[in-house]
Amino acid sequence: MVGPLLLLAAAAAQPPAQALKLGRQIAESGVLGIVLPIAQHKETEELVAAHPELTAVERARLRETAKRVFEDGRERLMQAEGRAYAEHLSLSDLRAVTAFQQSEAGKRYRAAMPGVIIETMKVMGTMDFKADVLAAYCKETGKLCAK
Repeated sequence: MVGPLLLLAAAAAQPPAQALKLGRQIAESGVLGIVLPIAQHKETEELVAAHPELTAVERARLRETAKRVFEDGRERLMQAEGRAYAEHLSLSDLRAVTAFQQSEAGKRYRAAMPGVIIETMKVMGTMDFKADVLAAYCKETGKLCAK
């Protein structure tokens, strides 16, 4: 009887189909859904640039391979993020978030996100958390100072 009980428990832990659908919609329109294509393009072009020995046809194939690998990974991430939303938010909250995302303000928010993310990443690129912590600690204590 343990087997059926485990199946029943697993079914009870499964978010409702509507929650999974709404969670997926939120994920698709969220930060990860917007950041991933930007990162994919950047990293693909870096890969292509790192291999000047490839012919034009080979570079095109590398881009196609990158797109395929990206889509596979993106699908796994969107499923995981959508499921996480479905598990952590109520159906009412999921509906409210998707309603916002579909609103005019939500559409403008999503349209602004790529630029906001790129600008934020530029600042992040100049930060070195570990080095900054050590510098502050050195200043405060005189210890762990760079030599």
